Amino acid sequence: MKSEALQASVIADLVLLSCIGLRIVFVHGGGPEINHWLNRLGIQSSFLNGLRVTDASTMEIVSMVLVGKVNKHLVGLINNAGATAVGLCGTDGRIFTAVPSPHADQLGFVGEIASVDTSVLEPLVKGGYIPVIASVAADGTGQSYNINADTAAGELAAALGAEKLLLLTDVAGILEDKDDPGSLVKEIDVGGVRRMMDDGKIAGGMIPKVSCCVKALGKGVKTASIIDGRLDHSLLLEILTDEGAGTMITGFLPNGLVS
Repeated sequence: MKSEALQASVIADLVLLSCIGLRIVFVHGGGPEINHWLNRLGIQSSFLNGLRVTDASTMEIVSMVLVGKVNKHLVGLINNAGATAVGLCGTDGRIFTAVPSPHADQLGFVGEIASVDTSVLEPLVKGGYIPVIASVAADGTGQSYNINADTAAGELAAALGAEKLLLLTDVAGILEDKDDPGSLVKEIDVGGVRRMMDDGKIAGGMIPKVSCCVKALGKGVKTASIIDGRLDHSLLLEILTDEGAGTMITGFLPNGLVS
């Protein structure tokens, strides 16, 4: 969604889906925008297994950019497109309570989600509003943490009892051969995903995306899809057509059991 034209297209489709009755909760990160501001301030970015290493200075910029800039920009786009959005972050209403990552010694203030409270969201969704949630959260002491947006979306989908989790990204989906864009896997179950991870076919930034999908499915979300946000109307294609626009992961194995 770095392209303004793509942003407008995605937002228009999201508003259309809301108008036809889907109850949408929109969770976002903002990696490119964070990179831009870190570069302007001369702060070096580094990543470990697809997660941003976040020291105290970086955490301050992450909060400012995600909560103060990206979130309000997205809210404005949705409002201008004809729906009504409400901008929040994980600390609002204690939507997310964070704990440090097990790899905090390497990642710094990168957090995991210890608990989710949907009580502030449910009346908004029932009232026809679209909550837009920045993936920043705090622990019990008020310390802020950078939360991977895909992980946050997966945990929230499970807590809300969502029918579907959609991760919008800048790749086609899960590839059988990560160097061949034409090797898209259209549908796969949890067992198949785990085999691909064991074989090293899923790596880098795709690891947290796939992991959060598997976790959400294990907690009752019916399907999870990783879809190509660069493709025009990918949201509509994924939800309204049989063909879809990326990779759909299901929690059911051939014997009908949830993995």
